[in-house]
Amino acid sequence: MLPSNRSSFRRLLAVSTAMLVAVSGVAPALPAFAQTASPSTTQQGPASVADLAEGLLGAVVNISTSQNVKNEDKAPMPQVPEGSPFQDFFDEFFKGQGQDGNRPRTVNSLGSGFVIDPAGYIVTNNHVIDGADDIEANFADGSKLKAKLIGKDTKTDLALLKVEPKKPLTAVPFGDSRKMRIGDWVMAIGNPFGLGGTVTVGIVSARGRNINAGPYDNFIQTDAAINRGNSGGPLFNMYGEVIGINTAIISPSGGSIGIGFSVPTELAENVINQLREFGETRRGWLGVRIQPVTDDIAASLGMERPRGALVAGIITGGPIANGEIKTGDVIIRFDGKDVGEMRDLPRVVAESPVGKAVDVVVIRDGKEQTVKVTLGRLEDSEDGAGAEDNPTVAPEDGDGFTDEDTAPDEPPAAAMPADGVVLGMKLAPLDEATRKTYGISEDVEGVVITEVEPGTAAAERRLQAGDVIVEVAQEAMTTPDDVVARVESLKSDGRRNALLMVANKTGELRFVTVRME
Repeated sequence: MLPSNRSSFRRLLAVSTAMLVAVSGVAPALPAFAQTASPSTTQQGPASVADLAEGLLGAVVNISTSQNVKNEDKAPMPQVPEGSPFQDFFDEFFKGQGQDGNRPRTVNSLGSGFVIDPAGYIVTNNHVIDGADDIEANFADGSKLKAKLIGKDTKTDLALLKVEPKKPLTAVPFGDSRKMRIGDWVMAIGNPFGLGGTVTVGIVSARGRNINAGPYDNFIQTDAAINRGNSGGPLFNMYGEVIGINTAIISPSGGSIGIGFSVPTELAENVINQLREFGETRRGWLGVRIQPVTDDIAASLGMERPRGALVAGIITGGPIANGEIKTGDVIIRFDGKDVGEMRDLPRVVAESPVGKAVDVVVIRDGKEQTVKVTLGRLEDSEDGAGAEDNPTVAPEDGDGFTDEDTAPDEPPAAAMPADGVVLGMKLAPLDEATRKTYGISEDVEGVVITEVEPGTAAAERRLQAGDVIVEVAQEAMTTPDDVVARVESLKSDGRRNALLMVANKTGELRFVTVRME
């Protein structure tokens, strides 16, 4: 299940469902890729998609799984409206559960998938099969085959299965999701609520949606009806090509309200190919910590507009630890691909081959420069997640860490003596005494903040006692007087904001723009 939003009326629902198998087949299997006909169209849209659907249904499968769990882990009884046609079904399914103590029991769930190779390769969502002891693919002709997990990827919520058919299966090809435009017609086929072979039609409502489901969010949004059980099913264009894998919905009730999300094939196809070849993903890794370029940061760096990803730190031991990219660089182009905003960088890096030498265009000291870097492998990083997969984003303005990243263990009992006051901050040299007071790492250098006056610009940016000012406007700071002098110089130059490079007690860096009053 994908994570939920805070509001119950905007929770994000993975669209698999926990029910007994209830599938029906409507099309015979064919020994090759599905033969489809483009629908006839009118000014209002396709007059009919019957021929298109008929040719595709045989390639879409219902995925059923079973998992042995202890009784205390059982799922709650779904809330079904009185008189619903599903009421008897659920009553029977959950009947007697809860009277067996801790005796292991079997939990069944349903999802969707689709065949991409007549030899038996099937794509679905990872959350459909996650934790399953047994996986079964149910085909439109009524046949059932045991499925083996070839590989899965939690970051994109994709999985690849393999069945062993006695004859070639009907398969569908991937299309190019990059060619899809807002307003283009699409078709979803899947297994909502166990009702196999369900076809719905809608349009591309939006592209490039970020729903905070993972580091590479780039979803296609559609109003084609997607419900629980559609997870892992295909989203087709009007040529019968898969351009998305249906993954999630936003709904207050658990049913479709016309806001569904599909992983685009421009992201999924490379992942599936790697799972098929290696049984795992092999993503490129740059080894940088990044944060957004806000309007204030862009102005402070002399950029005409916000764009790119600001490098807030280099990972020790990463592939470019001794390379050409530096803290404070703004990456605007990677291997020939534009980095329009921060969240573009993790995706384009991950899609690049491990070990490849790539050109990276950065803005440094107000000028564009091209540097060459060699990529490592993301999965070989210490925790299996590169810092660019977990960018630094403040809850409000995008200028720093989240609260959890910076919250001190305990505030000092009393403020340290200050040698300088600027922008609502009291400052002191970073010496042995201040290091001990705030628990600051020995490898951090700069000027320590000892107090932040409430209501000031520094307080608005969530600076706090124990933070260390490393640079002001790209100049290194060693004493409180350095900070005061640099801020006064910026004011004299007519600058409205001061760009600070700030370290927390462990040495993690971030950039913060502070309004100069």
